[in-house]
Amino acid sequence: MTDPTGFLPGLSSASAPRPRLPRVAGYEIEHELRDALADGDRPLRIAGVDEVGRGAWAGPVVVCAAVADLSPPPVLRGRGERTVGLTDSKLLTETHRESFAELLPEWLDAHAIGASSPEEIDEVGMTEALRRAAVRALEALPVPPDIVILDGKHDFLRRPWRVRCEVKADQRSVTVAAASVLAKVHRDRLMTVLDEEFPGYGFGESAGYPSPVHQRALEESGPTPHHRMSWSYLDDLPRWRHLKKHRDPLAGEGQLSLL
Repeated sequence: MTDPTGFLPGLSSASAPRPRLPRVAGYEIEHELRDALADGDRPLRIAGVDEVGRGAWAGPVVVCAAVADLSPPPVLRGRGERTVGLTDSKLLTETHRESFAELLPEWLDAHAIGASSPEEIDEVGMTEALRRAAVRALEALPVPPDIVILDGKHDFLRRPWRVRCEVKADQRSVTVAAASVLAKVHRDRLMTVLDEEFPGYGFGESAGYPSPVHQRALEESGPTPHHRMSWSYLDDLPRWRHLKKHRDPLAGEGQLSLL
C-alpha cells in the first residue's frame, strides 16, 4: 500500500527540500529504497516508469517500465573529451536519445512498453488511460517488480502496485531516465510512421503535440483517426467542433456521446 503522499513510509516527502539536480541521473532513489526495504538476501526489484504523449493532440500515450541491476549505465561520447550521461529524455538531443535507445535494451535487466490509444483516452480519460498503459508495461516485464518509481507527484497506478512518487525522478533515477528515453524514442518512431500516412500535420516533427503546422492542418483538413476527439482543441475549430466527443459526467467514466 502506498502512503497518502505518494511516498513509502520512512522515506522522503514531496515537501522536503531537494539539492540542485545533477546533470546525469544516478541511483539516489534506488539506494534509498533498497536500504529501507531490504528483504534478506534477495535484492529488491525496482522498476522505473515514465510516460510520454500525455499532452499531445494526436497519437497514443506511451509508458515504459525499466529495471536495472544498479550497475553503471551506458555513457555516450560527446564533443572533445566530454561524455553524455543518461538523464531525462527531454534534456538529450534526438541523436543521443536514439543512441541510448540502441544501448539500453541490452544493458537493462528488463524493460517493456505499454500504450493507450486515442480512442481509449477518449473513452476513459487520460488518468485511467495512463494507468492502463503503465499496467500493461509492468505486466509485460518477465518478473513483477517489488516497487515502482513514478516520475511526478501523483500515484496514478494505485493498488496493488507499491509506488514511490518523485518529482523530477527522470533526472535523479537511472531506471526512470532509461524508461523516459525508451518511451520517447518508441513514441517518436510511431509518430514518424503516422506522418507518412497523414502528411501535412507535422507528426514527424511535433509528435502530435500542438504546433502551427498541426493547427493549420486541423483547420483545413480536420482531425485524423489518430486524434483525440474529446480534447478542447476542437473547440477552436469551427468546421470540426461538431465531431467532439463528450464524456457524460452522470454516466461514469467510459461513457461518450456526440453533443
